[in-house]
Amino acid sequence: MFQDTISLAAMAETLARSADYRVLRRLVPRPLFTPSAGEETKTAIIIDTETTGLDPLRHEIIELGMVKFDYLSDGSIVGVRDVFSAFNEPSEPIPAEITDITGITDEMVAGHRIDDAAVAAFVDASVVICIAHNSAFDRKFVERYWPVFARKAWGCSASEVEWRKHGFAGANLAYLLNGAGYFHQAHRAVDDCHALLEILAHRLPSTGAPALAMLLETARKKTIRVWAEQSPFELKDVLKRRGYRWSDGSDGRPKSWYTDVCEATLDDELAFLRTEIYLKDVEPRLQTLTAFTRFSART
Repeated sequence: MFQDTISLAAMAETLARSADYRVLRRLVPRPLFTPSAGEETKTAIIIDTETTGLDPLRHEIIELGMVKFDYLSDGSIVGVRDVFSAFNEPSEPIPAEITDITGITDEMVAGHRIDDAAVAAFVDASVVICIAHNSAFDRKFVERYWPVFARKAWGCSASEVEWRKHGFAGANLAYLLNGAGYFHQAHRAVDDCHALLEILAHRLPSTGAPALAMLLETARKKTIRVWAEQSPFELKDVLKRRGYRWSDGSDGRPKSWYTDVCEATLDDELAFLRTEIYLKDVEPRLQTLTAFTRFSART
């Protein structure tokens, strides 16, 4: 059996060296490691949730997965410190379509509760940033359950790395994992965390740096949320093509179209609104966002 494994590995290496083949390896989660004394690292957490639906105000978490890891200043991942995985029984039966997507059944979560103290201990003071593959979704859910997440900086691996510019087919987790040379067949929260860790460790061919380095660079920058309040209804398609999204006002935010831009392009965005939308000089509502407020329901 050992000899067979060596032979398969050798064949895979041979194929990988050819421009005519691409080799995908089954993702094997990294083992836990013990940090070296004196090594200058920082600690981050990858988070994934499975929920009963998409609305963080109405729906509930049924599974929480987290992987805590250390990284160097250049974005290189040193190793996994700890892993957290737990089920949570919701107040109502899990919808059939959610079970179809996640594979999680009522029987699997029956009697389970996620320990609040255990979550707070896992997300301790050493953690400098939380990362999810859709932080606009996951952050809202976990902040509702556990206030510790509201005090952390957040990054989003789906929106804060320009994957297409680096040769990937898109930001879908499976596409990215394949692009990094792996495959996995699980859809459990912690399995997706392990998958995302390998994606963030992957060195982008255009820069030679880990994808995590680009995510961290983007997350550190301020962005400005521009609200196009009371914009003409007939121009909604113009705003949509520009990348604006609609807020229906149900969560306390303005009922308005909005977009997030970097500080360098703010003047261009304001000029667009004044010349293409309002046809007059206006001062739209602006919000400055950082990694500590971005993706949160509080903004």
